[in-house]
Amino acid sequence: MPNLTALHWKKIECVFKKAGFKFSRQTDNYLVYTKDGILRPIIIPKYDEVGIGIIKNNMKSANMTREEFFEYLKDC
Repeated sequence: MPNLTALHWKKIECVFKKAGFKFSRQTDNYLVYTKDGILRPIIIPKYDEVGIGIIKNNMKSANMTREEFFEYLKDC
């Protein structure tokens, strides 16, 4: 299993779109995505390098495993 590293926001956006999240709204430089059945929205900052902590928190909010994350990331 590869290690998580900082990624560009477009890659992270792609992963969560593939997981079924839909764009909800944008506030300043933050994109907000929601999905039915998931209580907390996913917030993706428009950074060139989004840190590992933010990625892990979004994965936890989305009930997404590392395996699922890397599977979606392959297609992005």
